[in-house]
Amino acid sequence: MAQDYRENLKLAMDTLRAHKLRSFLAVFGVVIGVGVVMIVVALIQGFRQNVVDSISSFGADTAFVSRFDQGPHVGRRPKEERERKPLKVEDGEAIRASCPAVTGLTTWVQYWDVNHQVRYQGNIVNGPDFRGVEPNYPNVYANATLKEGRFFTEGENDHRADVTVLGEDTAKALFGELPATGRDVLLDGGSNFRVIGVMNKPKGGFGAGDEDRRLLIPFQTFKKIYPAAYEISIRFQAKTDQLDAAVDQAREVLRRRRKVAYDAPDNFSISTSQEQVQQFDEIVGMVVLATFVIASIGLLIGGVGVMNIMLVSVTERTREIGVRKAIGARRRDITMQFLFEAMTLTGMGGLIGVAMIETIVAGIRQWTDWRAIVPMWAVILAISVSISVGLIFGVWPAVKASRLDPVEALRYE
Repeated sequence: MAQDYRENLKLAMDTLRAHKLRSFLAVFGVVIGVGVVMIVVALIQGFRQNVVDSISSFGADTAFVSRFDQGPHVGRRPKEERERKPLKVEDGEAIRASCPAVTGLTTWVQYWDVNHQVRYQGNIVNGPDFRGVEPNYPNVYANATLKEGRFFTEGENDHRADVTVLGEDTAKALFGELPATGRDVLLDGGSNFRVIGVMNKPKGGFGAGDEDRRLLIPFQTFKKIYPAAYEISIRFQAKTDQLDAAVDQAREVLRRRRKVAYDAPDNFSISTSQEQVQQFDEIVGMVVLATFVIASIGLLIGGVGVMNIMLVSVTERTREIGVRKAIGARRRDITMQFLFEAMTLTGMGGLIGVAMIETIVAGIRQWTDWRAIVPMWAVILAISVSISVGLIFGVWPAVKASRLDPVEALRYE
């Protein structure tokens, strides 16, 4: 049996070598179908890794509290969300005091009604992620480490000092390669603020909320500059393996403080890193599904091309089939021979597609910051699907070849 397989594989390879151009054109659709799926999977896997790293860098045991529901949304938020009461500093204090599973908590304030700007001499950064934070901010944010300088103190917060800590990209845009600490920047055309620290670029950072684009000042200083600012957010850290308990405790405290009826939904949002990754995976799943549908069209076209080529091959080799039957080949032998040829044909198309995408992905990693990844399961799936296409679309030509009458086949010219 093994010898028969080796012989069939040898015959299939001989056929491919004899008709190289025709074989490639026949499986071009398979190459495209496999390539589309693999390139999308590679890019999504790389992007997902960035997202997971970025979300996890805030701390696997932390949760984020906001009056708005988290996750992607299109256009304006629903009226119900817009009309929710803002969170208060006292809400964070209540969580800190009443939730035994919470080990650390910080609040911050933002003012979205102003197009913020920071300036140093002739360099300007528009729209930095500007917020007023508490001095314990780095204790709760796992990725809020300093590249240079220090964070502000409780005394600077209490005395509303004009000091700031910049994200790495903001500092680079303002000062280039010069040290940032000790220099004064102008915030929103008002007061000068002394830069006392620069944060490291967080691992896998992405989007408009990157810490490398942030501009942080003491909470009380922010309230001094923008007394109308009301958008308070909270992040808390749970004790080891007690994140779910901490979330439940915080939810109970907030529902009670915000007077939410027992049968009414929350008028706030508490999200964890795991939930944010799950939301991303749900979106990506729809993209991957759409990609598979599109790629299946290429595979279908490739399969039809392979079936057509195999039917032509059966016609061209009618006399050969008659000779093989005359010397004892069974119908099963003929069927297996042509099935092997079809599967080898599409399998080679799958290998070409894999090699092409691996080369493209290597180039993407080499020349860009995109962490494109081709997982092994995608390679195995691509080759398996391409071989399956040959199996499915090679059945009819193989059966047709096996049913030829040996006498009529020998007479065929």
